[in-house]
This record gives sequence, structure tokens and C-alpha cells, in this order.
Amino acid sequence: MIYHITTHSFWEKAIQTSFYLPEDFKKEGFIHCSSKDQIIRVANRFYRGQSDLVLLAIDPEKVNAEIVYENLERGEEFFPHIYGRLDVTAVEGLAVLTIDASGSFGFPKVWSKPSSSQ
Repeated sequence: MIYHITTHSFWEKAIQTSFYLPEDFKKEGFIHCSSKDQIIRVANRFYRGQSDLVLLAIDPEKVNAEIVYENLERGEEFFPHIYGRLDVTAVEGLAVLTIDASGSFGFPKVWSKPSSSQ
């Protein structure tokens, strides 16, 4: 699985249209994703203080667009980037991202089917 963070409202729009594209897709040209080991660090670095976030668990085998593992910031890690729209059928799980008492995100323990509304 690869993972992507979005807002509940963007996910609801994806359900209605059968595909997902993030707000920054036109600017970036791809959908930012992470591995399970990377996603919580990404959440705590880029999404701290935000609410209404959901985490998508994506099956790479079901993604129709090209997935490229690349390092665009000259760091040590490679991240999966989806170069095209994400069909909702490729999303295997959906979880609400919540913060703990210290204000940090943790990996969700409760997942739902992606077609259900959160």
C-alpha cells in the first residue's frame, strides 16, 4: 500500500466523480504519496494544526496512472508520486487522521471501506 493525505471534502468530491485529484495537481503534476513508514512523519511535518484530514490507503496495483518513486527535494528518501488521476477503485481503505495528546498524528487503527462516507 501507498498512502495519501487529503481533506474529507476532497474525498467526498472524489466519491461523486469516481476519481481524485488534489487541489495542487495542476501546479505539481502528480499526487504526493508516502509509504507506511513515511506517512506519519509527512503528516506531522506538513499537516500539523489541520483538521478534517483523512488518510487514503492505495493499492498500487490498481492505480491506472504511472507511479514514480522519486526524490525531488534531494533528501535521502524516495516517495511514490502518482502522475495522473486516482480512480477511487484503487483506494482500499480510508481512515480519519487524529492527533494525540501531544498534538501529533499517529497511524490510524480504525479503517473503513473507501466508498463509505466518513
